[in-house]
Amino acid sequence: MTTPGPLAGIRVADFSRVLAGPHATMLLADFGADVIKIESPEGDGTRQWSPPTNAIGQSTYFAGVNRGKRSIVCDLRSEEGIALATELAATADVVIENFKPGTMDKFGLSYEALAAANPGVVYCSISGFGDAEGRDLPGYDLLVQAVGGLMSITGQADDAGGEPTKVGVALVDILTGLNAVIGIQAALRARDMEGGTGRGQHVKVTLLGSLLSALANQASSTLETGTSPGRMGNAHPSIAPYETFHAADQSVALAVGTDGQFTRLCEVLGVPELATDERFANNPARVANRVALRAALEDRLRTRNADEWITAFTAANIPAGRVNTIAQAIELAESLGLNAVAETTGVAPDGSEHTLRSVAAPIHFSETPARYTTPPPGVGEHQGATWLPR
Repeated sequence: MTTPGPLAGIRVADFSRVLAGPHATMLLADFGADVIKIESPEGDGTRQWSPPTNAIGQSTYFAGVNRGKRSIVCDLRSEEGIALATELAATADVVIENFKPGTMDKFGLSYEALAAANPGVVYCSISGFGDAEGRDLPGYDLLVQAVGGLMSITGQADDAGGEPTKVGVALVDILTGLNAVIGIQAALRARDMEGGTGRGQHVKVTLLGSLLSALANQASSTLETGTSPGRMGNAHPSIAPYETFHAADQSVALAVGTDGQFTRLCEVLGVPELATDERFANNPARVANRVALRAALEDRLRTRNADEWITAFTAANIPAGRVNTIAQAIELAESLGLNAVAETTGVAPDGSEHTLRSVAAPIHFSETPARYTTPPPGVGEHQGATWLPR
């Protein structure tokens, strides 16, 4: 008998599109929630973001965040569509949307309107900059990486010919989706726990707020010192050596966070005297003299290939690794038993069945594991009466 997921019995009316919201609702589906993806007649815009496509012809962008859901078409530009959406929301434990603030109000689908008919609903709104003064600002990941400060600390320094650089994936959207999941589950807990309110609530998550929270030590140092950090390439502002270095054939990432690790690093490199050099004797000294330290370390690292050094470093319990491609990273996770790949079976337009692969949920439960039951749906694939009412 299959164990139900931890969110079994929870229904989610998913009005979200593109990335942050769909990523959140895919995780909810992985954990057992019944997620109904509500799409316009044209479908989620990411369905057209191709190539590449998967084996059944779907955009891999769309497929990467929409497994485990059912899809219905609901045209909110029509009275019939609004009525259908309202009926579905009345049966839902969770409603999630990422329209421009105020849009759902125009359709009569605001939190206040839905909660009046469904007091237990947890209503999650995702926006770029909130629903007050920032309500009219466009919430795009690249824009938020820029105005939110992330690009100012990403990339090579000015004196190295660098410029502000975005992260290689829409990271702010992903962080916001994770925050949405946390908020939704906390609100469900507040509703359902013994002595709880029995009522849902309005959960609001923003791209800018999610990014600022994720800036962690960089934001903390800015608030405490009044000085914003700059770009340092792959180096760390407070730890050295903690960056990538050139070996004979390719780069090696070294994450040396303690004096003991540094001493062992110097021994493996054949330069034990560096560990007692007053310029490098402790972490503050190494940070102050990082340029000289890097030159000394790379002088030795360039004498052997990366994999040879990594083998020696790992044996000495020194954190080190190669700079992998994404394919190599997935292969590494699988080799370590992390079960990083989820598989579902999809049907192509010609009727042939194919195994579809996507990255598995990163949270593992000992008793109620995530389940990967269905592939990303086609537009309106589950249209009809079977899903409503509950």
